[in-house]
Amino acid sequence: MLIRLGHSPDSDDAFMFWGLASGAVRSDHQFEHILRDIQTLNEWAREGKLESTAVSVHAFAHLTDRYALLRHGASFGDNYGPMLVARSASADPSSSVIAVPGLLTSAYLALQLYLPGARCEVVPFNQIVPAVLDGRYDVGLIIHESQLTHKEEGLVLLRDMGEWWMEETGLPLPLGVNVVRRDLGPAVMAEVSRAMRQSIEAGLQNREAALDYALKFARGMDRSTADEFVGMYVNEMTRDMGERGLTAIRTFLSRGHAAGLIPSCDFEVVQD
Repeated sequence: MLIRLGHSPDSDDAFMFWGLASGAVRSDHQFEHILRDIQTLNEWAREGKLESTAVSVHAFAHLTDRYALLRHGASFGDNYGPMLVARSASADPSSSVIAVPGLLTSAYLALQLYLPGARCEVVPFNQIVPAVLDGRYDVGLIIHESQLTHKEEGLVLLRDMGEWWMEETGLPLPLGVNVVRRDLGPAVMAEVSRAMRQSIEAGLQNREAALDYALKFARGMDRSTADEFVGMYVNEMTRDMGERGLTAIRTFLSRGHAAGLIPSCDFEVVQD
């Protein structure tokens, strides 16, 4: 059976999928890697377009009737995460229009919980830093590698959403998860889960080879910075989120529901 796997063309996603892409992980099913930005993957998932895909945790709240959660492949910000940045430390997010990377991103849901009523406009994630630097926006909400490079690019940190969430809950901020379509049936869902887990394990056990592959998607980062970024979002919680990860997701979504931002949702968790 052909399983189309959707994931972002980012170094951390590439690292965790190295095991499957390289052939280090075998399966009776054929896996095809579909690389798109997370906003596109979120939108496609609402149509059930791919058999398995990465999605934002925020988007997952709208997908639980069609997709089940995989315990493997999730990204958590453990006392770090999306960042509010500006040219000046005196910038006030509460009175500014904030450039955000997408309305279904977890970064946006976290911002809504942190700053209810924030005025936002969607800007492609890789254009937010330039848009703030050239004055089109006073404040931007950044994700991906800009979390490590924004200072050298000339921006200052106003608030780290992961730090704020840790202060609020004592939990990591859930950002992205991998899901599998429920209509595939329990056996195929479990096999997708198994393949994902082993792919992540293969990358962690063969770090240099997996990092070589990930650097093709690092958007100009040097090896040291890419390694640091991969370490932030591919780790033991990525291999298996465990009860701490599941609790973080349930807390994030329940708070979003309580604030009237997302529907109430129960979700299925696949065991492999």
